[in-house]
This record gives sequence, C-alpha cells and structure tokens, in this order.
Amino acid sequence: MKYDPEFLENHWMPFTSNRDFKTDPRFIVRSEGVYMYNDADERILDGSSGLFCCAAGHSRPEIAQAVHDQLKTSAYVPPFQLAQPLSFELARRVAKLTPDGLDHIFFANSGSEAIDTAMKVAYAYHYARGEGQRQRFVSRERAYHGVNMAGVSLSGMIKNRQAFGPGIPGVVHMRHTWLPENRFVKGQPNEGLDLADDLLRIAMNYGPDTIAACVVEPVAGSTGCLVPPKGYLERLREICDDHGILLIFDEVICGFGRMGTPFASQAFGVTPDIMTMAKALTNAAQPMGAVAVTDKVYDAIMDSSAEGTIEFFHGYTYSGHPAACAAGIATMDIFEKENLIERAAELSGYFLEQVFALSDIPLVTDIRGYGLFAGVDLEPMGNPGVRGIDFQKRLFKNGLHIKMTGDAALLAPPLVSEHHHIDRICEVIRQTLAEY
Repeated sequence: MKYDPEFLENHWMPFTSNRDFKTDPRFIVRSEGVYMYNDADERILDGSSGLFCCAAGHSRPEIAQAVHDQLKTSAYVPPFQLAQPLSFELARRVAKLTPDGLDHIFFANSGSEAIDTAMKVAYAYHYARGEGQRQRFVSRERAYHGVNMAGVSLSGMIKNRQAFGPGIPGVVHMRHTWLPENRFVKGQPNEGLDLADDLLRIAMNYGPDTIAACVVEPVAGSTGCLVPPKGYLERLREICDDHGILLIFDEVICGFGRMGTPFASQAFGVTPDIMTMAKALTNAAQPMGAVAVTDKVYDAIMDSSAEGTIEFFHGYTYSGHPAACAAGIATMDIFEKENLIERAAELSGYFLEQVFALSDIPLVTDIRGYGLFAGVDLEPMGNPGVRGIDFQKRLFKNGLHIKMTGDAALLAPPLVSEHHHIDRICEVIRQTLAEY
C-alpha cells in the first residue's frame, strides 16, 4: 500500500531512521498470537515479542476484555491520597512472583520511569537512615536503563547519551562483561568474574559511603544479550553488602519468564534490594512499569516519616492506572493458567540449540543466550549499525520481525512459541543472511 508523504510527515518516530522509513514504510495493522500482519495482510513472525513485551502473544482477547470492562466502569482514579482496588490486587499478584522479600510494589508507566523511581527510592532510603551523602550510582558500560535523563545518565550505550548533555552528576561506569574469549558460549561464560571488582575499585576511589546503589541488568538486554559471567552477580551482591550499597536489578527485559524463571534474580540466585520491571507486566496491552523493594528499604522510608504524613514524595498522574492494572491482572491470570514461565523453561534448551546452530554462518561473529533470549552479532557493513538496519528491513520483507541494536540481532520469542516457530525464525535468519 502506498502512503501520501504528507500523511507520514507529522509523526516523529522513536529510535527510527525516519527519512529512510518514510521512503519505504513498514506498517503493522493487526496482530495475533506470535504473528503480526502488515498492510498487505502478509504474516510476520514475531521473533522478539514486539520489544520483549508481548510474552503471552499478541492481542490476547482476555486482556482486551478486561481493559474494556474497566474503562467502562472507571477509566481514571487520582492515585494521590485515593486508590482503586485493582492496583492493590496487581501489587499482590506481582509480589507472588518477585523474589522472597521484595514485597512492596510501586507503579509507574514505563521501564524508564521505573528506573527513575528506583533511583529516587535509593536516595530516599539513605537519606532516611542519615546517610544522605550517598549520592553516587555505579552503572556499567553497554547498559540500557531507559531514556529519561536519570536512565540516560546510567546508560553505557554511546548513541543513547552522546547528544543529550552531561546527564545527572555522580554516575560512574564499570566495564561491560563482553570478552572475546567468551564468543559463542551458551549460558554463563566462565571468564569475567574479576570484572565485578570494578565496583570495589570505584568504591575505594570515591569512598564507599558516597555510593547509593549499583544498577545492572542481570542480563544486559538491549545492547545484545550479555549473559553475566559465573559468579559475577554474586560478587556484586557481596561488595554491596560489605559497603552498605544498594543493589538494583533492571529486569524490564529479563522479567516475567524470559529467563525461564519469574525474574532473572531467581535464575541466577541473587536477590537485589530494588528491582524494576515493565514490558511483559501487561503483555504490552497498556503502558506500565513497576518497582519492587525489600522490607528493609520500604520500612526505612516509612519509619522515618511522622504518622499522617506523606512518606515518599514521588508518583505519576497515571501511577497504577485502572486500565493498566486490569491489563496486568489479566496478564497474570494468563501466566498462571497457561504455565508460561514453565513453558519458557522447557522451550529454552531447544531455542538455544537452534540459535547457536547459526554459528556456522560467516557473517555471524558471536552468539550469546540464556533462557528464551539470545543475541546474534553480525559483521558490520561500513559504519556500525548499517547492516543491522538493512538486515532488519530484509527480515521484515521475508516475514520475520527481529529487534536490532546496531549490528546485534536480539531474539526473544513469545513464551507461547512452539518448536516450529523457533525453526522458522532461524530459517529466515539463515536465508536472509545468505542474501549478502
């Protein structure tokens, strides 16, 4: 279908080569299950769960009905000093999945807002304990923590921060965990544990009592699925405990079954003090993010305030929005009824086997993976990212959607996928790479 250039002019698209897209638009007009359909009604297999968010498959009627019913009943309730029951029910349901002790849930509207919220929680926690001097955050190279200014400051991906000023002060970055000797390692690599000691070196350089929190994705997601080396997360936890530093896990991509467990925290056996989530929380049917905190963090902030006063001066107009809560509860119902987390764990072995079989392709320079998540690096074509954009367009024309970051293909199929969907994803990738 042809679109008038004037029709396409007003929308400034996010994270998109706008000029290129508007000369060759790629529209999705409907979706169902593991498939999306373009404006010619051609079927596109979704190999990345949208943007890692449609874990239960696209356009689930149960979620649509729940949102529809809620919007007819009460489309909005001010969340400051008032509430609606669904937010408490969703918090209860989410707390059943989070690691033991992370029982207090604060709702936001995206992963980016969840990161900002987590950082403010960390500030408030230390302030409440009389350690307001702890204002530094330690992040990591190649990190992605959303696009609000706090998350951009934590970011370790150059194009996500290069044009946007200095960010907030007091952010220091550890080295990333990708090492050449770990190429084509399935699961956790053996090499790289010592990289965790970057946190200790930073603490000793700036003073451990100036650091509020260490913020990491258990598996670095958007940059290309960097699986943590064996013992790495455990070492971060140990250093944090030794020096009174909070450990924050960004589980926006890893959470809700992607690792074969409710959250990556359980997959790796390391529990953070604060955890962010979003994406699959509502199966992408409504925008929503959330932050889970431990009793220790929650109680410190609550107990530092006088009775009858606001304990935490933070929130959003749409925090715990009724329609988003309805979508979240319906999503939790689907996860339970269809055993999606268990299904993801069962499918993981087959998925990784098929993806790593692509290693014989000359243009593939590395593959990494854990659970139902994998990154496939491609040999660059001229400037970084040029091949990635071209490859994604070719995949789309060949009937497959894959999220690309630079020249890394990110595979994260819906948890409802079956073996033949995995086979087709890998088949189309192989066929498309053969076009070069």
